[in-house]
Amino acid sequence: MDPNFPAEKVMSMQDWLITLIIMLIPIVNVIMLFVWGFGSGTHPSKANWAKASLLVILIGLVFWSIVGFLFGFAVMSSLGDIKLND
Repeated sequence: MDPNFPAEKVMSMQDWLITLIIMLIPIVNVIMLFVWGFGSGTHPSKANWAKASLLVILIGLVFWSIVGFLFGFAVMSSLGDIKLND
C-alpha cells in the first residue's frame, strides 16, 4: 500500500448491480455516466469506469460517423452513375 493514497472501501456487488441496472435505462444511462464520471462524492472506481465508458462511446460515435459518411458517399456516387433510358 502506498501511504500517499488512502485505501478506498471496495464497491460491493450490490453497488455494481444497481449501477448496471441504471445503465439499462435509455438516456438516463448517459446522464448518469456524466454524473458519476465528473461529479463529486463518487467512488473512484466508479468514476474511472464512467469516464472510460464515455470515452468508448465517443470513439464509437466518431467511428460510426466516419463509416456512415463513407457509405453515404459511396451510395450517392453510385447513384450518380445511373443513367435513365430516354
